[in-house]
Amino acid sequence: MAEHREEHQNFLEEIISEHLASGKYPSIRTRFPPEPNGYLHIGHAKSICLNFGLAKKFGGKCNLRMDDTNPEKEGVEYVDSIQEDLKWLGWQWDGDVHYASEYFDRLYEFAKKLIRDGKAYVCSLNEEQLREYRGTVTEPGRPSPDRDRPAEESLDLLERMKKGEFEEGRYTLRAKIDMASPNMKMRDPLIYRIRRIEHHHLGAGWNIYPMYDFAHGLSDAIEHITHSICTLEFDNNRELYDWFVQAVDPDGLATAGREPHQYEFARLNLAYTVMSKRKLKQLVEEGHVDGWDDPRMPTVCGLRRRGYTPESIRDFADRIGVARRDNVVDPALLEFCVREHLNKIADRRMAVLDPIELVIENWPEGKTETVEVVNNPENPEAGSRKVPFSGRLFIERDDFKPEPPPKYFRLAPGREVRLRCAYYVKATRFETDAEGNVTRVYATYDPATAGGNAPDGRKVKATIHWVSAEHAKTVEARLYDRLFRVEAPDVAPEGGTFLDNLNPGSLKVLENVKVEPSLAELRPGDKVQFERVGYFCVDTRFSRPGAPVFNRTVTLKDEWAKIQAKG
Repeated sequence: MAEHREEHQNFLEEIISEHLASGKYPSIRTRFPPEPNGYLHIGHAKSICLNFGLAKKFGGKCNLRMDDTNPEKEGVEYVDSIQEDLKWLGWQWDGDVHYASEYFDRLYEFAKKLIRDGKAYVCSLNEEQLREYRGTVTEPGRPSPDRDRPAEESLDLLERMKKGEFEEGRYTLRAKIDMASPNMKMRDPLIYRIRRIEHHHLGAGWNIYPMYDFAHGLSDAIEHITHSICTLEFDNNRELYDWFVQAVDPDGLATAGREPHQYEFARLNLAYTVMSKRKLKQLVEEGHVDGWDDPRMPTVCGLRRRGYTPESIRDFADRIGVARRDNVVDPALLEFCVREHLNKIADRRMAVLDPIELVIENWPEGKTETVEVVNNPENPEAGSRKVPFSGRLFIERDDFKPEPPPKYFRLAPGREVRLRCAYYVKATRFETDAEGNVTRVYATYDPATAGGNAPDGRKVKATIHWVSAEHAKTVEARLYDRLFRVEAPDVAPEGGTFLDNLNPGSLKVLENVKVEPSLAELRPGDKVQFERVGYFCVDTRFSRPGAPVFNRTVTLKDEWAKIQAKG
């Protein structure tokens, strides 16, 4: 087996390289094991890229397994969304989708083996008593009165639990480990509990369901996973993971020294973002967002709808790397990765978000011409397009100031600017409404500056974009900002909840955006840069043929560069 050592390996790559070099495993197999009780988010995307990426790098395979042991909160909707998100991110799992529920028969036999080996028993303590007997971090737990129940009796009770003879809470199956262990996970943890509920994948028929800690590691063993990679919050679970695998020893893996092992890495903590599935579900169910795919959500489907690309998310996961200690990542890095990719692939178009009219007074009446505009200066193969130009245009309100402040170089009375790829124009006068807002600007153009260049060599300090008023299409644009206004939204203000940290300005809807004609032809999911404004994506929910709705993906402003410059 060739070694896969290379410079700058992270700690997981070093471990895998050593295992392959020593022959501990002939090849590696990882897995991504989501619980299908919600939609995947950017934190899951990091784990996905890690598990699938390691398998790819070392010539191994990666499974997709639904850890579906809690049917009360799980559903087919989530199962389908998880598969869709993985495919969109560019990863393909090995073989069919696996389900922990498909191992229920075998897991049940494992439980009976533990009972026969004196390592498990049926317990009659209720939920409150279980907590009381468990002890505290400073005091050992107390043994259940049923801890020494004969194996034959526990086997009989377990079978009757499975048949549905008892109400919920009447009995549980517990592992017999150590009630004095400093790791409270080891204090005779639950293996099975009674649940009278239909399973989304298996249907009716099961009245008991395995606990996550029991099913997870043993499912890894059943699938011959070699490296079980999870986040740091499962650090205390590792001892229990190993205990179950060693005690059951599926397929003799532990005896052969090839059982799966758990390795923890730091989860992704993104500033201005909540990652809890419970909180994300609350945002959806209480109507604070318009669904799991709301473009303000950190869900993979929300990022997709907003216009993020799978390439940019994979790049982000690679840049933040794999660490052993938790840290908080600024979302500006994710936005930088998105901007970097869109800069290469997105065509440029002109759109005016807050329009005022610009009338060129010396333009020949009724004349329309076209100007040649490059589609993407970063991609020569993108070519160019013809854009109509006339004597009546729309420009951004911010591109004209009746009384310009210092260092303002755009249009103002008596000042000349370049119209993108067109002509030099000089403002002559303007009109306002009753409130003093500018409604129309008048200007003259220099016919000798066709294409935006002056033959006499004179220079202007600003170039502004525009749209021909006679040819413009009116569309809706939705400007998204951060959903939360504070860096750590999980920290609720005194007397409040995390919802008090919501940003009331996270969405601004503009209904009078003027765009060049070609933008009306774009389809849902298409991505484009509005010149001088930002990157936008055609919304997949609200758009209609000929009437696209544009979601702002990211602005052109690079906050990450500023953060890096500050050190």
